[in-house]
Amino acid sequence: MANIGFIGLGIMGAPMAGHLIDGGHAVCTAVHATPAPGELTGKGLKVVGSNKEVAEASDVIIVMVPDTPHVAQVLFGENGVAEGLSGGKTVIDMSSIAPIETKEFAKRINDLGCDYLDAPVSGGEVGARAASLTIMVGGEKKAFDAATPLFELMGQNITLVGGNGDGQTTKVANQIIVALNIEAVSEALLFASKAGADPAKVREALMGGFASSKILEVHGERMIKRTFDPGFRIELHQKDLNLALQSARAIGVALPNTATAQELFNACAAHGGSAWDHSAMVKALEMLAGHEVAKG
Repeated sequence: MANIGFIGLGIMGAPMAGHLIDGGHAVCTAVHATPAPGELTGKGLKVVGSNKEVAEASDVIIVMVPDTPHVAQVLFGENGVAEGLSGGKTVIDMSSIAPIETKEFAKRINDLGCDYLDAPVSGGEVGARAASLTIMVGGEKKAFDAATPLFELMGQNITLVGGNGDGQTTKVANQIIVALNIEAVSEALLFASKAGADPAKVREALMGGFASSKILEVHGERMIKRTFDPGFRIELHQKDLNLALQSARAIGVALPNTATAQELFNACAAHGGSAWDHSAMVKALEMLAGHEVAKG
């Protein structure tokens, strides 16, 4: 059994922490504006006063927060994790943040005599609840090997990609692919619907062919059934595509279709959709067409 600190008990973090508790580990978190979920405290989740206290009480500290500045605050802010670390502990950042800053965070934690893994995930709320997340890891192999039993409680496809920052780079690549797939499925179902075909039947037919994908399966159904409560919010995907576009500029790579997908997300956000599920990108295309997929 390990003593684990888990900071960030949101839509995905809460079920991930729950799987660790179910796996027999002692898990603690810090007091924040949002109370710890009752189902976790009922299972034995311990709540302490600060992120520093989380680090002091834990052998492994997992961070699962929205963006780069949040990770910086959790780790290095007042009463942050870094203040509570002692040699030999491991910090695992499972947030999706900037690769360059990740390398800087890793160096600062390493200088304190601790290991650092960047381990962003893919799979959304569904994957978090089912413990089927894809986990993309950057860091030293020794630290990865030690953390793998914890990862296996939260996910299924677990890969050590390379050094620190490479996990986050992989997640950015993942988010490019996901966004462009959502855009493709949106266009296809909108086209089929406006042409007079039943989009549900079109989706069913496409699921048996080369166009089949997880996005067509899960998000295509959302588009047809109009279920846009967030599994993964548009504002978070906007953040990830910003990372992609900023990094691309820095290394001299053109990502034209990524930029288009971002503009569609921006259009949704401008119409009050920042908190919609990212499958609601289809709404931006529907506004341009004056037609909803579900009204085929």
